[in-house]
Amino acid sequence: MKKLFVGSISFDSTEESLKQKFEEIGPVVSAKIIFDRFSGRSKGFGFVEMENEEDAAKAIQELNGSTLDGREIVVNEAKPEGERKPRRFEDR
Repeated sequence: MKKLFVGSISFDSTEESLKQKFEEIGPVVSAKIIFDRFSGRSKGFGFVEMENEEDAAKAIQELNGSTLDGREIVVNEAKPEGERKPRRFEDR
């Protein structure tokens, strides 16, 4: 399995529409849009797990810059948590 990061997702997109877009390339294990835990609103990004590496590479190549629900999406390889920049939490 290979996990992909999907950015610039429309606030109108659903996990089902995200999954369907990637199933055009190959079998999808899961599709998840990240939501703000306080507002319940989409954060505009998510993750898709493809069943195999070849389909994941093809998805990056073919779907990066494509349109999903009226917005041009960004698709690239998801980075493991240890490689991401630390998040800053500010007082609310």
